[in-house]
Amino acid sequence: MSSAPIAFCGGMFRIAGLAALALLVTLTAASAERRVALVLGNSQYQHAAPLANPARDGQAMADRLKDLGFEVVSGFDLTKQQTQATVAQFAKQVRGADIALFFYAGHGLQVAGKNYLLPVDAALEDETSLDFEAVSVDFILRQMSRETSIRLVFLDACRDNPLADVLAKSAGIKGASSGLAEIPIENGGAGTLVAFAASPNQLAYDGSGDHSPFTTALLQHIGEANVSVTEAMNRVTSDVFKATAGKQRPWINVSLTTEVVLHKVDLNAPLIVGEASAPQAEAGSETRNTGPASAQTDDQLALNALREKIPKLATDGPIFFDRPVKFGDAAIDGKSIAQLIKGQPLFSPVEGLDKSVWQGKHCDGCHEWNEARLCEQAKNFAANDVSILRLQHPLGTRFKVALARWAQGGCK
Repeated sequence: MSSAPIAFCGGMFRIAGLAALALLVTLTAASAERRVALVLGNSQYQHAAPLANPARDGQAMADRLKDLGFEVVSGFDLTKQQTQATVAQFAKQVRGADIALFFYAGHGLQVAGKNYLLPVDAALEDETSLDFEAVSVDFILRQMSRETSIRLVFLDACRDNPLADVLAKSAGIKGASSGLAEIPIENGGAGTLVAFAASPNQLAYDGSGDHSPFTTALLQHIGEANVSVTEAMNRVTSDVFKATAGKQRPWINVSLTTEVVLHKVDLNAPLIVGEASAPQAEAGSETRNTGPASAQTDDQLALNALREKIPKLATDGPIFFDRPVKFGDAAIDGKSIAQLIKGQPLFSPVEGLDKSVWQGKHCDGCHEWNEARLCEQAKNFAANDVSILRLQHPLGTRFKVALARWAQGGCK
């Protein structure tokens, strides 16, 4: 099995002192821009076989977007009436947003080049059913286009749809199919990105895991630090293509006039961790406790919030340097730390470094990494756990979590 590439090959983190509040802001706040998202996921269809993943896909996506600073309007397993009410709420909330986002997982179909999403009570017995039982994608796009600058659309709706076959056969409607049609992009604002789980007119897999292949990849890449949405979608496309053995290729139509980064982190900002101690009162001065003695400081609350964002590994057992690890991430599961550090960097580990210095080389070579040197870095992660979130890593945060666990066990 080939080893996965590594972008940042390491370096020691210097711990500067006192409070984590500044880092918390860079990781969790969505700067000054206003972001609003609509997330829908339908699994429990009444007139077709239920789908395993869409509701879970939607819930996971809603949680991820909240972490990225979005106001989220969401609904799962909704009827047509409930869908309309949810879209109406979103339409009011999204007006004037800097970024408007729509994610849908569930059944969809196209008829004569128009795309429709299907609520759980859709029956589609004849052509009129489209107007009364389905939801036009164009209708939702109009709602998210009012006075918004950037529009991001993600449609995991190309699953094999028996209702499309019923509509095509019993109603005699030509061109009714499960695969969605291309959506033209209109000018306005800073632009639009539309991402489909599969190429136009093609079907997507629902997946045998907790999420569909498309949503699995989207969840992994959409919140990566300092990665643009367009680059994230390139990574999503690659992951889905590999996960489905080339049978499914996501398709993206993009017209953005500015780079859109949903998770911006200042890599030059100092990492500050630790607990602040109360200043000593001068002799003769009066002090007064303005709150309960047991109240947590703002710094401690910030640290706790950061710690909640550190993902868990799929194993509670000890981590060894040269034994396979259950990270909980399909991209690196089953590989050892020793294997992973032999990967090639995807981009310069130091900004501005000439390509001849790092491109095509191995991380353990360019940093003279060995087990002992890596252990020292891992000890930083173990001693200062929130430093795990300090820099992006294409192998994912769980790789750093594993290093910390390895150090806690004595770097065996």
